[in-house]
Amino acid sequence: MAEPNRKWYTGMTTQEDWWAVWLGVGFFFLAMVNIFGLDLVGWMTYPTKWVFSPPEGGKGAIGGAFYALGKKYSATSKGFYSGLGWWSVVWSYVIFGAAACIGAAFMRWNLKKFLAGWTIIYFLTIATWFIGHHGFIAASKLDMEKYGLGFALSLGGGGSFILALIVGLVIGNFFRGFAGYLSEAAKPEWYIKTAIVTLGVKLGYLPIKLSGMSQQLGEQATTLTFDLFVAGAAATIVAYLIFWPGVYVISRKIFKLPRKTAAVLGSGISICGVSAAVATGGAVRAKPVVSIMVSALVVIWAVIELVVLPGFFTHVWPTTKDPLVAGAAMGMSVKTDGADAAAGELMDSFMRNKVEVETAGATVWPEGIVTSSAVMTKVWIDMFIGLWAFILALVWVYRIDRRPGERVPGSEVWHRFPKFVLGYFFCWLFLLALYFGPGQTGAPEAAPFLKSVKAGAVPVEKGMRKLFFMLTFMSLGIITDFKKLKEAQFGKMIWVYFIALFLFIIPVAILIAYLFHHGMKIPNIAGF
Repeated sequence: MAEPNRKWYTGMTTQEDWWAVWLGVGFFFLAMVNIFGLDLVGWMTYPTKWVFSPPEGGKGAIGGAFYALGKKYSATSKGFYSGLGWWSVVWSYVIFGAAACIGAAFMRWNLKKFLAGWTIIYFLTIATWFIGHHGFIAASKLDMEKYGLGFALSLGGGGSFILALIVGLVIGNFFRGFAGYLSEAAKPEWYIKTAIVTLGVKLGYLPIKLSGMSQQLGEQATTLTFDLFVAGAAATIVAYLIFWPGVYVISRKIFKLPRKTAAVLGSGISICGVSAAVATGGAVRAKPVVSIMVSALVVIWAVIELVVLPGFFTHVWPTTKDPLVAGAAMGMSVKTDGADAAAGELMDSFMRNKVEVETAGATVWPEGIVTSSAVMTKVWIDMFIGLWAFILALVWVYRIDRRPGERVPGSEVWHRFPKFVLGYFFCWLFLLALYFGPGQTGAPEAAPFLKSVKAGAVPVEKGMRKLFFMLTFMSLGIITDFKKLKEAQFGKMIWVYFIALFLFIIPVAILIAYLFHHGMKIPNIAGF
């Protein structure tokens, strides 16, 4: 079953997984040059709330709707980056576009079509990002008066994500020819894996950020991230042992599906969507069409989950009383990396706005912790895909199909390992090393050093991460064609997915998340 002549480094220059690492870690290293007094990333663009007619003395002029993050955070070049304003959108297009084109060229995509698609998708994304930050959509009830508004939807940054997804779905379902033209650059898996690498920067930067408020808050953040790491691993292992057998039994006993189809469905629905379905299909030698059908189902159901679950978890259960239970449950329920991280980001925004309004500003949570709890669980699930495919291959070769003389090499585990996870952990641990080493665990004496680290980390964890999340939402919509459900006549498989997801996986995911994450508290930064 193994491809011949594959080396451990095979795919390093030709696979999306690796290019997510190169982009994420590459820009992270550029950011860390700040330690030596040179800011190379302050040009990264970021939106802020705006209105057509700001009140006198209020906020929200359209001219400042986009700015270069170096304007706020650069330790050495604030004056230069302050002058960029909306031009930071163009700088980001050129520099990120050049990096993405290099990756596309190495992956042997059609470079001309990719550049055209990237250009259109990028500026559509910027347009939805801009509209989604209008005060009516993004301002919370606590600050809407600053923008001269009598009412606001209070969606925070989540409004932009929803808008990008809607625009993408409209293109994907009503302008299919245009969607096909954009398909060379509509790569949600690549964009979200890159965003997840930069989420490692977010996680590692959190103690540094909070130590700038107080050393105690920094230590709380460090403890919390380690708790999420351990709890995410434990919850994932339990989920593997419950979800896969459960879905397999539902497929076989209730819907009477063939053994191999049930195995591919079991991995696709219960583990990690497309990757797991493809890996399992290869491991058990299912017909290629089975993996393709399950993959299509996974993508379409993931979009439905992305729309439904963030609001459900925020307003019905577990709500803001248990935000990290909600995050971990999201990581176990949504079956693609893109949709999971996007849903986590959306819920992060919803929950932070909700708790701030409910407590009249007495509780303010740092951005990104709920997202991190969703992604941390997902990352653990991803890491086990290779091992799970390896185990299934052993079972099918040596027990079910009984193929004498055939062997499954251990290197399959490495070749199926999601490489972007390496970038995520690298960035996180690198910043933690800086925090505990020269950063002296947030001691006041280390403040100048930590400030230089912050100047580099913020543009990556804030500007680059959010931009790639936005690109993911837009691209996910563009490639999602609901018509395929009808055309493909999935029949029983749709019902297996529906029953397994809503009556088995989501309830069990919430229960497991509750067992391992209940009681974890997000640091309150109100007043700092």
